[in-house]
Amino acid sequence: MVTKNLGFGLMRLPMAGEAVDIAACCEMTDRFLAAGGTYFDTALMYCGKQSEAAVGEFLTSRYPRDAFTVATKLHSGFFQTLEDRDTVFAAQLERTGVEYFDYYLLHAIDRNCYGKYTDLDCFEWLKGKKAEGKVRHVGFSYHDSADFLDRVLTEHPEMEFVQLQLNYLDWESEDVQSRRCYEVARKHNKPVIVMEPVKGGTLATLPEQAEAIFRAAHPDWTPASWALRFVMELPGVLTVLSGMSNFAQMEDNLFTVTDPVLLSEEDHARIRQVAAILRGQESIPCTGCAYCVTDCPMSIPIPRCFALYNEDQQIYGGAGKDWDASVWTPASTYYDNLIKENNGASACIACGACMEACPQHLEIPDLLKTVAHRFEG
Repeated sequence: MVTKNLGFGLMRLPMAGEAVDIAACCEMTDRFLAAGGTYFDTALMYCGKQSEAAVGEFLTSRYPRDAFTVATKLHSGFFQTLEDRDTVFAAQLERTGVEYFDYYLLHAIDRNCYGKYTDLDCFEWLKGKKAEGKVRHVGFSYHDSADFLDRVLTEHPEMEFVQLQLNYLDWESEDVQSRRCYEVARKHNKPVIVMEPVKGGTLATLPEQAEAIFRAAHPDWTPASWALRFVMELPGVLTVLSGMSNFAQMEDNLFTVTDPVLLSEEDHARIRQVAAILRGQESIPCTGCAYCVTDCPMSIPIPRCFALYNEDQQIYGGAGKDWDASVWTPASTYYDNLIKENNGASACIACGACMEACPQHLEIPDLLKTVAHRFEG
């Protein structure tokens, strides 16, 4: 493994209040580049639509253009006409401070938005940007079934790479289909960029029973390190994106990608054992992307609600129990603090806007009822 296999995912940057912490980002960027990393992945919607502009501050204004590569994306929710595509693209160039993007993706393709990308000729448009020299490599990120991915890659062989959600917990998932999607990409000979290798942080903090299995084999490896190793060793992986939010996470990731020790067959058996433990807990498989929040008419902080519920499930064994609001845990206190300034899960009106935006295809209104029952009674 080499450091260049690690990509700096800019969805979960360190924050100072409501703003991106540029000073912390500068420190992390300096360390990342010094270690040999080059790949920075952003998007218009990340960090409350601040991520692309932050790139211009902590990266492109401070380093020569040949020192790094930048990836960003066109999301179906931000354009309605042919002209909108160019308007969005031009603004992205200006915000990030670059003259071209090394990697440009059609964002979060699934069967719901694929028609929009095709009807508005986005694949040909993206090829045109490459011909103009505004984009070096063209591809797309993906959240749907393996069969549908096979269709997209068959219809668009000009796409040079595909970005997939791969991690050991989703590897055999019937919903995410990590393994099957990866195999489709390999069948089409497309390099893979890995997103959500730690599943939004879920695989970085494990129940004690699961963490003990890993610790017994490699005491110096963190749970996040195990998750990164699982995907980094897959053939055909171009880059593994890690949404590093602080310097400690970066140091752990850099240790992982420079450590020459590879996973053994026994290690893979341990990973399967840990995955079975996690699947046995009735947690909500939310990655924290927050796409659901954008169109929520009640402005419910859905990923934060789910994260607190999952913490209760994983740490305090709440799975399957008929919880009520009188049962105290640290997560219930954090939830109470959260809804002092935000609508809680019970404010959901079941309009369905969140489900249309969710890459994980979660039944969010039903899940919010579960969260409300746990924390609000």
